Amino acid sequence: MGGGLRWLLLAGLVFAPGWLRAAAAPVKSAYALTAAADRPNAVYRRGEAITFVVRLEQNGAAVDAGEIAWTLTKDGVAPTRSGTAKVEHGEARLTGTLDEPGFLQCRATYGSGETKLTALAGAAVSPLEIKPSMPAPADFDAFWAAKKKQVAAVPINARLTSVASQREGVEAFDLQADCVGATVSGYYARPAGAKPRSLPAILTVHGAGVTTSSLGGPVGWAKEGALALDINAHGLPNGRPKAFYDALATGELREYRTRGRESRDTVYFLGMFQRLIRAIDFLTSQPEWDGKTVVVSGSSQGGFQAIVAAGLDPRVSFFAAGVPAGCDHTGAIVGRIAGWPKFIPTGEKPSPAVVEAVRYYDCVNFAARAKAPGVFTIGFIDTTCPPTSVYAAYNALKTPKEIHHDIAAGHTNTPAARDFMRNAVLRHFAAMK
Repeated sequence: MGGGLRWLLLAGLVFAPGWLRAAAAPVKSAYALTAAADRPNAVYRRGEAITFVVRLEQNGAAVDAGEIAWTLTKDGVAPTRSGTAKVEHGEARLTGTLDEPGFLQCRATYGSGETKLTALAGAAVSPLEIKPSMPAPADFDAFWAAKKKQVAAVPINARLTSVASQREGVEAFDLQADCVGATVSGYYARPAGAKPRSLPAILTVHGAGVTTSSLGGPVGWAKEGALALDINAHGLPNGRPKAFYDALATGELREYRTRGRESRDTVYFLGMFQRLIRAIDFLTSQPEWDGKTVVVSGSSQGGFQAIVAAGLDPRVSFFAAGVPAGCDHTGAIVGRIAGWPKFIPTGEKPSPAVVEAVRYYDCVNFAARAKAPGVFTIGFIDTTCPPTSVYAAYNALKTPKEIHHDIAAGHTNTPAARDFMRNAVLRHFAAMK
């Protein structure tokens, strides 16, 4: 199949007894199903054979008989191939290829009903060759220049209310700052007694959901010697009872992710992105700021915002985007998977208006305009922000960059990924001194 999946053979399996019994009493049985590519780094070339090894164990021992069901896809979308395979000596091996840059995904299942087990594995196929599904709109830069001008016309009017930092030597505040529409709402922390023009600044931003800002994050960064601001995604007041945010999540802000997708001027993320600019305005107006270092860091929707901030604001000197959302919204147009917020769900035939509007909010276009270096993380079995979409944005970035592969991870930042991002930020701080 040109430009699709070319399937090779399925082979070799194994199974052991589904349960074992002791003399009189049944022995509790616990099955475990895992899948992994046969190559440790799980990276292959286009057209190269990829073998997935599916393992089935019961109480830690290889199962010697049985059957699994399997599906191979192009990172979750067609073309799709499915079948069953016998397990032998605890293993089943499934082999396929991908004839275009992307990711080959293996989904294996065993059992049924409440005892059904599922395992996922992914393999990268020439990932550095993945390109954006569509180009940026011709007036992309003019559109965002106008939106930034709207922010600049509003005085910051920052209001700081002291809050307990719980860390010696760190001052913390609730920040409210005016912007277009909703206010910038966050927690700001700084080392006590810092000298003027002595400290780097970091803005941390949130994943999807409706919550208060984080106080612990900026306090921790302030302890590291930075001016630190964490803002919530929706400009909401901080520190309210959980029920306050839950009510908004199920009410006014329910399904905000696709709201207004019919027009570039009504997409919900417009206000969120304008608040990024205003948050950076605040940080860079502080007398302790060193005048050159601004980092933006976040994961998922926060990774989306980190890339956007780097693309919109030349004051950003570095960004860290963990399993970023917002990548390659129009992937479905070329038969690929798109990232959250899934403006165009797989299988939907979108209106031309939607296709046009969402391109103004695509990380592939912001990454292409970023002047700052950055780091990404991806999970090879991430079905929320699929790795194919993330690589489309990563490859668009023209500055020095690095990407961390979590081969066995889904939509999460593992401890290794978090350390990768944190250490990258600390290295940047050190390099900018």
